[in-house]
Amino acid sequence: MTALTLSTAGASTLRVDVVVVGIAKGGKGPVIAPGAEAVNKAFDGKLATVLETLGATGAEGEVTKLPAPAGYKAPVILAVGLGAVPEKNESYGSEALRRAAGTAARVLSGTKKAALALPVAQAADVEAVAEGALLGAYAFTAYQGGEKRAKKGDKGPKLPLAEITLLGAKPRDKAHKAAADRAIALTEEINRARDLINTPPNDLTPEAFAAVASAAGKENGVKVEILDEKALTKGGYGGILGVGQGSVSPPRLVKLSYTHPKAAKTLALVGKGITYDSGGISLKPPGHNETMKCDMSGAAAVFATVISAARLGLRVNVTGWLALAENMPSGSAVRPGDVLRMYSGKTVEVLNTDAEGRLVLADAITRASEEAPDAIIDVATLTGAMMVALGNRTFGIMSNDDAFRTSLHEISSEVGEASWPMPLPADLLKGMDSPTADIANIGERMGGGLVAGLFLKEFVGEGITWAHLDIAGPAFHEGAPYGYTPKGGTGSSIRTLVRLAERTAAGDLG
Repeated sequence: MTALTLSTAGASTLRVDVVVVGIAKGGKGPVIAPGAEAVNKAFDGKLATVLETLGATGAEGEVTKLPAPAGYKAPVILAVGLGAVPEKNESYGSEALRRAAGTAARVLSGTKKAALALPVAQAADVEAVAEGALLGAYAFTAYQGGEKRAKKGDKGPKLPLAEITLLGAKPRDKAHKAAADRAIALTEEINRARDLINTPPNDLTPEAFAAVASAAGKENGVKVEILDEKALTKGGYGGILGVGQGSVSPPRLVKLSYTHPKAAKTLALVGKGITYDSGGISLKPPGHNETMKCDMSGAAAVFATVISAARLGLRVNVTGWLALAENMPSGSAVRPGDVLRMYSGKTVEVLNTDAEGRLVLADAITRASEEAPDAIIDVATLTGAMMVALGNRTFGIMSNDDAFRTSLHEISSEVGEASWPMPLPADLLKGMDSPTADIANIGERMGGGLVAGLFLKEFVGEGITWAHLDIAGPAFHEGAPYGYTPKGGTGSSIRTLVRLAERTAAGDLG
């Protein structure tokens, strides 16, 4: 993990490889952002002019390198774009700072030390810059740079930026230090979730995922209970067992329990953990299988949120349910037309075995409901339909409570995660009528993401506030990296869920 320190030292005195400054896009050219005053002075107040000559505009995500001025121990200055100059009397937003810091850290992979001279006047700025930098410095290299390559002289992949110093952030200021500590704890868990999402499915089986959760729980004072295939059979978890019965790697249901002695509220989080999704007998077409190791991103998000809550010592109880299975075609796999008896006692006619996520979630939601939490939030890479509706960077939010759905949307916007509130039209429920069972696992094709939400709603305990986050789009990024978002697993929704837990702990959600 990249090391982070706060410092009030001058930029010229630090023995680092590069000093990062922020520039913004002004009406008459680039504008030097606060935090870089000393660097600008070393350029005789003409840093903006020099950068403009080099083609810099201050646009978001833009990076420009130039030699450091005389007297600097760092050889290079890197200017990173923050986007438009804020309106008068306004400061740079947290997301702009987060993305700029992430961009700088990402492009500096292979570098050992960097000092960030970005705007950090407030504790919130310190947190945003630290968070963005630590997320941007992420790389998944576990399967690269092996022994044979090393013997041939191949150095392997570039390693993430090793050390980051936030200039202007005061190490003895309690608010600044708390902001940095929160950013470190949160990003370490997000990056651990990214690692899990990126791990090949031959190594991350349901059993292996459960073992990771167990070890992390012991390390952080979180109670972990694991139901193996025998316990699932005895308990009647027909949905999880049905999805997993075609694989040689049996399913698991993992319960993570973080409790605080002074907590007044309890949140239950349920994560879809399909460690590999072939589609089962309803096999996915060519071109749709290659990234299906990411179908456990919801469970990874839930896992990371519970551990983060424990590390931050939040005054709220958070229970995580990881519904883990591998969806494979075989002679023992569930077939289209089979009927499963769920943990709730309801029967489900499986018309499409590739609509498996809702089956494992339904069992876990029912089980979570038995403990009567104040709210249940499930998280899943559930439907391609949600990607059609909202694209690759925005997750959908559905709920049985409009106010709760609005709160989640506001929270996601606050932390820099794009989301959009979606409806649950009651008329779509009829499409899941089955002549054989209580309900079918698919309904109308149009509005498929909403149909999936309606299916899950059927398994929520009476009177319990519930929300469903469909993170199918942003959970796994296949394009070029940007900001603090890497290629591959992203850790989508974790920041939203942690902030929800913090608000609940503070009594801000009623």
